[in-house]
Amino acid sequence: MMEATQTKATSVSPYAAGLNWTSELHTGDERMDHTHEEFVTMLNALLLTPQTEQLNLYREFLNHTVEHFAQEDRWMLATGFSEDNCHAGQHATILETMRAVETHYVQGDHEIISRLAEALAEWFPQHAASMDAGLAQHLKSVNFDSVTETLADPSVIKNVTMSGCGSVSCS
Repeated sequence: MMEATQTKATSVSPYAAGLNWTSELHTGDERMDHTHEEFVTMLNALLLTPQTEQLNLYREFLNHTVEHFAQEDRWMLATGFSEDNCHAGQHATILETMRAVETHYVQGDHEIISRLAEALAEWFPQHAASMDAGLAQHLKSVNFDSVTETLADPSVIKNVTMSGCGSVSCS
């Protein structure tokens, strides 16, 4: 009599290898794109690092992401977005999750950073193509310089009314 054996199917995420920095990820704002390229590079480095050695690199990635999102949040506020707009809300949710992941990793879940990195590799292209590209278009439309973080003509910003994802068309 033959014994039936079961094999555990392991599925490898299509995002386990990370992201390629391609023109599809470009938003049209050079400073934003530079920050995004750094984000992708650090994300990919995390995925290449053995899980038991990821914590220090993850902390650097978290700090980079905090500044990355704060930068975009500053730009939104400077150009007429309300503080509670959905783009900034998505940033806050991602950061909350990233902080929780660090806690779980320290408590012994050494797979969690890789799982989050794969999820971010899946999430980021859509975020960049929609919310960030929309924000870049908005910044250009109000003549905002993302390098100096200044408006050529502050009077173009009437009041804080936009609560959408990144551009006037989303409000």
